Amino acid sequence: MSTTLAKKETVSRKWYVLDAAGKPLGRTAVKAATLLRGKHKTDYTPNVDCGDFVIVINASKAVLTGKKLTDKYYRHHSGWIGGLKEVQYSKIMAQRPEFAVTEAVKGMLAKNSLGRTQLTRLRVYAGEEHKHEAQKPETWTQE
Repeated sequence: MSTTLAKKETVSRKWYVLDAAGKPLGRTAVKAATLLRGKHKTDYTPNVDCGDFVIVINASKAVLTGKKLTDKYYRHHSGWIGGLKEVQYSKIMAQRPEFAVTEAVKGMLAKNSLGRTQLTRLRVYAGEEHKHEAQKPETWTQE
């Protein structure tokens, strides 16, 4: 019995919709990262980009469990002395929920060119509406 390896030219991509309303942010991000990497496919190959397109809707209704809303911070540094910026997740979820979901998914992908390419296939929307009806996306049910 031989192992089949996916080729970049033969990969078929589908579109999936994930609804984040009332679900933990991390659980939604795990499902999105799995679909972006293609780990749900039978011909998954780690070194080939064989993932699908993912649309995450209702990002503003995603929940953070425990005290993460007040205790968790998004930190980034400008590169200058004293340039550390900290933003509380309650503020991020109120103003830019798409950014919070994107950062969560980004942290679960590979830190190389393959992960950056996979992240370009992620679309996140704060509300119910999205503009990808022409691609006929399928709804992915989360457990």
